[in-house]
Amino acid sequence: MDQKSLFRRVGGLIAISLAVLGVLLLRLVQFQLVQGEDYSAQAESVTNYRFTIPAARGEIVDRYGRSLASNAAGYDVVINKLMLTGDLNQLLQDVVGILQAGGESWNDTIPVSAPVNGHYEFTDGDDTAAQRRLATLKERIGLQQYATADQVMDRLVERYELEEYAPEWQRILAGIRYQMQLEDFSENNNFTLAKDVSAQTVATIKERSLSLGGAEILETTHRVYEDGTLLPHYLGSVGSITSEQWWVEDENGNVTTPLRDAGYNMNDLIGQSGVERYAEDRLRGKEGTQQVSRDRNGAIVDTQILTAPEPGQTVSLTIDKTFQKSVNEALANLITTMQQTKEPMKGREVTAGSVVVLDVKTGGILAISNYPSYDLNLYQTNYSAYSSDPNTPLLNRATTGLYTPGSTFKPAVALAGLLEGAITPTETIQCNRVYDFFDYHPRCEMIHHSVGSRIDLTHALTYSCNTYFYDLGWRTGLTDFSAMANRLGLGVKTGFELTESTGNMTQETDENYTASLQIQAAIGQGNTQVTPIQLATYAGTIANKGTRYQTHIISGYRDSNTGELLEEVEPVVMDQIEDTVGAFDAVEQGMLGAKADSAALRDYPLNIAIKTGSPQRWEANEEGTHYVNSAAIAYGPVEDPQIAIGIVLEWGGGGSNALPLVQAIFDSYYNVQSEGMTPTSEGVLLP
Repeated sequence: MDQKSLFRRVGGLIAISLAVLGVLLLRLVQFQLVQGEDYSAQAESVTNYRFTIPAARGEIVDRYGRSLASNAAGYDVVINKLMLTGDLNQLLQDVVGILQAGGESWNDTIPVSAPVNGHYEFTDGDDTAAQRRLATLKERIGLQQYATADQVMDRLVERYELEEYAPEWQRILAGIRYQMQLEDFSENNNFTLAKDVSAQTVATIKERSLSLGGAEILETTHRVYEDGTLLPHYLGSVGSITSEQWWVEDENGNVTTPLRDAGYNMNDLIGQSGVERYAEDRLRGKEGTQQVSRDRNGAIVDTQILTAPEPGQTVSLTIDKTFQKSVNEALANLITTMQQTKEPMKGREVTAGSVVVLDVKTGGILAISNYPSYDLNLYQTNYSAYSSDPNTPLLNRATTGLYTPGSTFKPAVALAGLLEGAITPTETIQCNRVYDFFDYHPRCEMIHHSVGSRIDLTHALTYSCNTYFYDLGWRTGLTDFSAMANRLGLGVKTGFELTESTGNMTQETDENYTASLQIQAAIGQGNTQVTPIQLATYAGTIANKGTRYQTHIISGYRDSNTGELLEEVEPVVMDQIEDTVGAFDAVEQGMLGAKADSAALRDYPLNIAIKTGSPQRWEANEEGTHYVNSAAIAYGPVEDPQIAIGIVLEWGGGGSNALPLVQAIFDSYYNVQSEGMTPTSEGVLLP
């Protein structure tokens, strides 16, 4: 190729390059200078909105991974401001009409009644939470605290432009609109109008979707309990965050929102009681985030998941589901049988009871029952009936009920006397059936010996001799035997993770204290009060010869997806009582004697240590005879203790009436243990 041709070609390439660059430059000038403002406006008109994606709540399972609380698919009706195409009040009226036709409820907590003759009333009670709720309402709508219900409604009608609606609809719409305000309804925060609606309601709203712009059906999950009667007081419940939980006043009077700071939205569900509340941080999971992009014309141009939700952890309990059910049935059967077969003053009047069964070697609760009880799945719908029932099925008797222990307290006094050297196992005390050391002369009703005979520790426990323990209690001293009872697990917190009462021992500082009260305390009367869970803990400590474990119901936490054990709750020793004199062995012999002396258990093949009590109630019949409860502690088999039991029956007619339940519990425990195979888990991988 000659040099001239080469220059011609290079010149051509340069010309083409300059032409391309010129075109690009012209387009750039057009974009930046001529049409720059238009493109900038278009770019700026795209608005991004972020919404949270709820995380599935973790399950609650028993010790073998069998489900106790899980999730079921459901549908919520939500109002999405981004999709709203018409008047909000009209939309709400249309949707509520559909909800009413389907028998559904909706999200409205305003404490104002429906109109009666054109007037309104406040509906909340006089408790602190109710008064605060009402005060918040008046404050948020700009009224003085003395404003009437009619004045509140007038302000709400004006604020939400409801003048054209009938009074009934004014109340409904005002309630919803105020709730939307409480829950910060906005383009970034949808409002849940109704939860877990029926399939018919879902179908109706979807059919009318074109005329209900802004109303959407959201597929979600709702809490279900496989057997709502199994463990209702302890599984607990979930519910919407209340205004009292959302707005919290600190010690300086400043209002804070700790749940918002923790990442909650006001319409979120949260554990309200029981394990659901205790393990909320574990069960909740981590919400995801969805971003919706909308142009200046309101059209959605993009939707994407920024972060996926993570399910909550699985909470494993120490409870054995099968055993729990059998203990529930045994308690209910005993009480109903006593009501039908016992004589008056001998147990016919029994109304309620509770029982706790512990694993002696760990302090884990295997079963915990209350009677009467309720169905957790019906708690919301039947709350009024449950709360007004005179037998108080909602009362958590096993951990918050306080009862005089009666003669079940005597092993604690015996251990204090033996370990403090106030008596030896073989030393005897004379029983004249009347203890006349004081001007007060309490009687001993023991019928197993003649008047004036002497009795040792083993027989005093076997036959529950009051005189022996009056004298031993006086020798040992109230302070010492009360302190021993505390160390054994009575009158102190057991370590139970959920709500429990502390109880109390009789004290010299009590307002009604006298020397006679001290000797009454030595037989478990006086001002001493304990809970059934403390009785079971106490029995377990005696079974362990002085080692008291923390009583607990949580056994661990697992990854919901893989079943991997994330954390295991190890047994915790709360106290260790040193015994160099064989005190626990001596007490055990007396408790074994009580089993041999009982009609209900003497022929039972296992060696079970028991002690019953017949604590006196303050109520008396027309003749002045006081009614009594039934109380019992037990553990066994004594060669290698497995379980410990605490029982209280209200109006039970005497301690021996509780012993058929002890037998039923041991029967059930060994029946469950002998089933051969470890129960199959339900959705949780076990190691």
